[in-house]
Amino acid sequence: MGTKAGPKVRSVSDALRAFRLRWRGEFRGGITPWSASALLTVALTALPLVVILFGVLGRESETWGHLVDTVLPIYVANSAILMVGVGGLALVLGLAPAWLVSAYDFPGRRIFEWALVLPLAIPTYIIAYTYAGVFEYDNFLPSTLVALWPGLEVWRIRAAVMSREGAMVMMALVLYPYVYVIARASFLRQSSSVLEMARTLGRGPWDTFFRVALPMSRPAVAGGLTLVLMEVLNDYGAVKYFGVPTFTTGIFRAWFPLNDPISAMRLSGILLLFVFTLIIFERMQRGRARFDDGARGYRPTVRRGLGRKTRWLAAGVCFLPLVLGFLVPVTQLASWAGRGGSEVLDARFGRLILNSFSLALAAAVIAVSGALLIGYAARLSPTPLLRLASRVAVLGYSIPGAVVAVGVFVPFVWMDRRMNGFMTAAFDAPTGLLLSGTVIALIFAYVVRFMAVALNPIESGFKRLCGNLDDTSRSLGVPPLKTLLRVDLPLLRGTLISAGLLVFVDVLKELPLTLILRPFNFDTLATRAFQLATDEQLARSAIPALLIIAVGLVPVIMLNKLIGGGERSITSPPGS
Repeated sequence: MGTKAGPKVRSVSDALRAFRLRWRGEFRGGITPWSASALLTVALTALPLVVILFGVLGRESETWGHLVDTVLPIYVANSAILMVGVGGLALVLGLAPAWLVSAYDFPGRRIFEWALVLPLAIPTYIIAYTYAGVFEYDNFLPSTLVALWPGLEVWRIRAAVMSREGAMVMMALVLYPYVYVIARASFLRQSSSVLEMARTLGRGPWDTFFRVALPMSRPAVAGGLTLVLMEVLNDYGAVKYFGVPTFTTGIFRAWFPLNDPISAMRLSGILLLFVFTLIIFERMQRGRARFDDGARGYRPTVRRGLGRKTRWLAAGVCFLPLVLGFLVPVTQLASWAGRGGSEVLDARFGRLILNSFSLALAAAVIAVSGALLIGYAARLSPTPLLRLASRVAVLGYSIPGAVVAVGVFVPFVWMDRRMNGFMTAAFDAPTGLLLSGTVIALIFAYVVRFMAVALNPIESGFKRLCGNLDDTSRSLGVPPLKTLLRVDLPLLRGTLISAGLLVFVDVLKELPLTLILRPFNFDTLATRAFQLATDEQLARSAIPALLIIAVGLVPVIMLNKLIGGGERSITSPPGS
């Protein structure tokens, strides 16, 4: 019995002709000045990643074998243990309050809804050295603990805090809002009819949570957890201060004391494997987003009242992460600032503010401009090539700052050397360092790292705009640039400001990238606060840290309003 033959390509020339036709139909039709500029922008942002990948595949350095035999297993183990520990704690600290404020009514719920996001404004390195100061030998808290438990010794308390486990707790206290924010938004979108059906089948409150609400929110929770784990891999300040060797501290050690950029690139490449694994994990979970919430028959969430004891227990569960993650460190920093922080208010502090704010402003303007170019080019020519390019552009945010810094520094040094050699040979006029070791390299690295922060809201803003506006404008003979300036930008003004503010705050808080690429004798608020804390001048570090936190509160409050504005829920009395 014969089989039906499928369509075949007759020859290699037919296959090449089919490929050319597909290229012309899908890609070449989108190659315009706008799309070419967007592709060039994406290529520049992808440069550090390409450099790291080639560095991993290149030759080994003399010290690489020694690093593999001695410290690489320690880096892998500590990074993995921190990810598991911080991830688990962040899930507990984020999921429980998110479910309580979404599904139940209790004293202080309205305050906890927005206040639980506040720890996100505190960088991990600031809470690390703040708690180290809280548990100093002569401080109130360890003295109180020793008085309550006479057999307890102060040095044991401090040793427990200044450890790998202590670093886990510190990072979880300020990173759990990633889980809380996304989980709360997902819980609020769930229909109350599904939850009520579970209760009518005899399921208790926590059984309903674990068997119904949490599985429906699994993709959202996985997304929040992925953000937490990426921040753990990116962290340098907290693990450095607590003496925990990880990949980021190893990159710094290979780069500065060992003066071995090849080993630094190889460590960066291994760290990227961790990052890409997390991205794949998050994508797999996102593929199940159809189970996230039922759109059919949706009914707003009905908050249930709690009994006299359980309502206060719920308030305590929400209050604990807030007080440990925000109130205690901010109170301690304010106390230090009141006692001796005013000594830093001099001309140097003014330069710190100028350096930090000018860098953040320049990076925000460039990142928003690049994101606007990419987003508008994709709007004009929605080809597969531009869709792929937009995905590549957002990879920088998932790459740790130390890796981005290494990937930027290597090509900039190569260009400086080639330019210096050419100018010396041709004109006997050496140029020195024009790119590397300057604010140009630093701002470029910021843009690479935080392009996604600007691109995601701008792409969402373009999607909300009616496409007929652009079509109508072009049908009247208005070129794309004038259409962008006169039609789209006025409608996107709020989105652009929000995107720029997010980039501004992220740049202001960034530590590892700034430490590697900053020019000589050039400090920012982040680097100065960390240096003072490392030198045990905690009181002098308080005011720079408080300023970073104050600025960081702005996008946190904006984020909470964005989620709260879409809240759909009603409250039922106890026992209903």
